[in-house]
Amino acid sequence: MPIMPTNPAPGSPGKSQWTRNLERNPNHSQWYIERWERMREEGKDIDGEARLIDALAPRGARILDAGSGTGRVGAELAKRGHDVVGIDLDPTLVAHAERTSPGPRWFTGDLAESCEILGVGFLGSFDVIVAAGNVVSFIAESDRRRVLENFARLLSPGGRLVSGFGTARGYSLESYVADASAAGFDDPQVFSTWDLRPASEDPGFAVVISPKPASE
Repeated sequence: MPIMPTNPAPGSPGKSQWTRNLERNPNHSQWYIERWERMREEGKDIDGEARLIDALAPRGARILDAGSGTGRVGAELAKRGHDVVGIDLDPTLVAHAERTSPGPRWFTGDLAESCEILGVGFLGSFDVIVAAGNVVSFIAESDRRRVLENFARLLSPGGRLVSGFGTARGYSLESYVADASAAGFDDPQVFSTWDLRPASEDPGFAVVISPKPASE
């Protein structure tokens, strides 16, 4: 039986899982910042996502870091010569990114409204959109298709959306692929890690590379 895509909801965006986390714990944003800072200090490899995106993108690409968080992925891509824009729902995380990584442009806003927040000048302008760190599984269920439609509008023809997320976090791989198809993306490539190891039938974690058609 085919997986049906999530139906988009009209009106205002729904409540994301990140917003629910903040409601339960107002210090969640600071904990998240400190977690990544501690991992960097311990010498952990936290740039795997950026290495893949850098390899996929043309030199000097225009890249949207969707759900940019602390800015770690976007900042690394900017260091590698790309023109990076980041957007995140959490103003505390955006302020941290602005303070620690002033090169990219950072926006505060909901991905369900990203086209309106970023402005008309960004439509069809990105070569790659990266949604790392389980971003898509944090999106309110009612907004999933709308967010993917926004991504499609923001990508240039032939551009690629790259998402990485745990498949047991409320958004299955099958449902995501169905929603992406309904939003206008071509058939994806699916891997189980950011270093492109093959996906199993139940990978637990998926890295999905979804191309936008080169012509419409």
